[in-house]
Amino acid sequence: MEAKTYWKILLLMKRKPGISMEEFRDYYENNHVPLCAPYMSGIARYFRRYLTPQPHAESGTCEELPYDVVTEMWFDNEDNYKGTLAYITTSVMPDEVVQDELKFFHRPTMRIATVMECETPMPVGA
Repeated sequence: MEAKTYWKILLLMKRKPGISMEEFRDYYENNHVPLCAPYMSGIARYFRRYLTPQPHAESGTCEELPYDVVTEMWFDNEDNYKGTLAYITTSVMPDEVVQDELKFFHRPTMRIATVMECETPMPVGA
């Protein structure tokens, strides 16, 4: 199997106070994703990974996390990756996207990161 290179941009986002995780996920999937779809040319894969805190083994506490979702934009073309990264790190999104995000994201806490993936093949039967 031939290895495939992907470039990724991560968006780490928190819901606004007073919005439940269920409401947040529902709004993101059913309203925000369709609204943003026309702006996503060049993206090969688009994932939203919703986070659920789990108890800490030593303390037993299960505190709220700083982020509720990690959104991944995958690119199979370095030029598309670089262009998208340059745009989202230097430009404000279109007004309709920003206004929609204000409804459910806590925008001041949003963060952007890039990813370099390194995979270790696991032995068969491990």
